Order: sequence, then C-alpha cells, then structure tokens
Amino acid sequence: MCLAIPARITAIDHANDTAEVALDGVARSVSLALLDSAEVGDYVLIHVGYALNRIDPEEAERTLETMREAGLLAPGDAP
Repeated sequence: MCLAIPARITAIDHANDTAEVALDGVARSVSLALLDSAEVGDYVLIHVGYALNRIDPEEAERTLETMREAGLLAPGDAP
C-alpha cells in the first residue's frame, strides 16, 4: 500500500521543475514533473518526492484534519 499526503505549494522553481511544499511546519522540495501545471497556494498530493496531482483545497483540509485526529499531525497546525 502506498500513501500520498496533501501539502500546499509555497514556492516554485520553474527552472528545475520543483516546488517547495509545507506540511505540519516542515518544508520540502518536490518534483513537479508529473503535473501539467501548478501554482503557489495549490494543494498537491505528495508521494516519494513527487507531486502526483493537484487536489481541491477543501478535500486537502478534510484529509489533513483526519490525519490530525489520528495523531499523525499536530493539532491545529497549518499545512
């Protein structure tokens, strides 16, 4: 089983086709190679360093809230 988690894009490096994403107070660099387009503020599903697809902000928040309830993220942390 694989797990992809939602994260919000905070910056994009178009020259390298990468983005910085934020989740639970941690920033990571991920590849955008699998996406047709992405913008700062978009939520994307992340798996093994790749943004797999963009997702609706409401769906991302529901998923993050479920992860918080399960103890996988700190309560009340912004994505």
